[in-house]
Amino acid sequence: MPAAPSTILVVEDDAIVRMLIVDVLEELAFSVLEAADAQEALQAVENTAQVIDLMMTDVGLPDMDGKQLATKVRELRPALPILFASGYAESIDVPAGMQVIGKPFSIDQLRDKVKSMLPVD
Repeated sequence: MPAAPSTILVVEDDAIVRMLIVDVLEELAFSVLEAADAQEALQAVENTAQVIDLMMTDVGLPDMDGKQLATKVRELRPALPILFASGYAESIDVPAGMQVIGKPFSIDQLRDKVKSMLPVD
């Protein structure tokens, strides 16, 4: 039986950007959950029945920034890999186990970054 696709939680407040990222990840055969803000993301993470293999979050969210969200998520799921997406990637200092991808990014860059952060079967 083939393994289930990895599930990625995409947290992005810009609906068009979120839609594009979700479309690309689904084309790459990932299962995707969407959140428009940190509160929606936390609801998904708090649902212990929901498998999440990676969270990809924008740094600039309206209700709390991506780093604050990551801190709260790590309290609930300490081992969850977190990928920040930012137009200012070079200026972001990220904690261990977290990485950054600079916006704009290509489909290949996104695929390679995500795959490098997911556990190997």
